[in-house]
Amino acid sequence: MPSSYKSYAVLVGFVLLYILYLVFGALVFSIIERPQEERLKIELKTLKEQFVNQSCVNVTSLENFLVRVLTANKYGVSMLRNASSASNWDFVSSLFFASTLVTTVGYGHTTPLSDAGKAFCIIYALLGVPFTMLVLAVSVQRLMHLLTYKPIALCQRWAGWNPKRAGIWHFLLLLFLVVLCFFAIPSVIFSAIETSWSFLDALYFCFISLCTIGLGDYVPGEQPNQKLRSLYKISVMVYLLVGLTVMFLVLRTFHKLADLHGLTSLLHLPHCEEEEEDKEPIVADQSAPNEQANVDKNTSKPLDPSSQVSYSSINR
Repeated sequence: MPSSYKSYAVLVGFVLLYILYLVFGALVFSIIERPQEERLKIELKTLKEQFVNQSCVNVTSLENFLVRVLTANKYGVSMLRNASSASNWDFVSSLFFASTLVTTVGYGHTTPLSDAGKAFCIIYALLGVPFTMLVLAVSVQRLMHLLTYKPIALCQRWAGWNPKRAGIWHFLLLLFLVVLCFFAIPSVIFSAIETSWSFLDALYFCFISLCTIGLGDYVPGEQPNQKLRSLYKISVMVYLLVGLTVMFLVLRTFHKLADLHGLTSLLHLPHCEEEEEDKEPIVADQSAPNEQANVDKNTSKPLDPSSQVSYSSINR
C-alpha cells in the first residue's frame, strides 16, 4: 500500500477513535450529572413554592431565594417554566459539552454539579485536549497536501507564476473562502435560527468560537422551545470541529507563505516542513537510474587482463 493511502487510513482511524472518545465522555457526563440536575430542579421547585406561599416576604428570605436561584443558574439550571423542561445533561447536550471541553472553546454555560463530575472533567480534559491537538495536526497535514501544496504547484505549472506570487494569490483565495464559508454564511444561518441574535451577534459568536475564546455570552440551542434541538446541537459541534481544523489550516498556509518570502529565516523561526511526497519532482529524472545501472554493470564486468598492471610493465 502506498504511503499516502496509509496516512489517510491513519487519519480515518484517528477521527473514528476521537468520535468514540467524545461519545464515551458524553455517556459518563450524562450518567453522573443528570441525576444531580434533576435533584437540583426539584429543590428549586420546592423553594419556589415555599417562597410564593409566604404571607410576608422579608429581605432575608428574598436574598436567600435569589442566592439559590443565581447559584443554580450558574450551573445551567433555570427556574423559568419555559426552560425547565430542557436538560443540560442529556446525551446530545453532554456530547456538545464534551466537544467544547476538549477543544478548549468552553462556553461555560454548563458546568459539572457533582464532585465526581468535576474529577472526571479534569481527567477527561487532560487526555482529550492533547488528543484533539493530535487529530487536528494529522488532519491539517493531509489537507495541506490537497489544499496548499498542490494548488500552488498547479499555479506554477499552468500560469507560469513564481512560488511567491502563486503563494500570495492562493492564500488570499483560501482566506476569502474561509471567511465566506465559516463566518459569513454561518452568521446568516445562526441569526435566522436564533431569534434573539442579530447578524453581528452571530458573526461575533463565530469569531469567538473558532478562535477558541468562548466567552459564553452567546451559546446556540439554549433558547426555550428550541426546534430540533438535538440535531441543531450536533450540527454546531461539527461546525466547530471542522472550523477549528480550517483555522489551523489557514495558519499553516500563512506559515508556508512566510517561508516563501523569507520571513521565517529573517525571524529565525522554524520552516514549514513539507512531506516527502510533496518534495518529489513532477517529472522524474530518468538519467539517474540509467547511470546507476551503468555503474553497476561496469563494476560487475570482469577486468581485461591486458589492462591490468603487471610487474614487468613498471618503468625501472
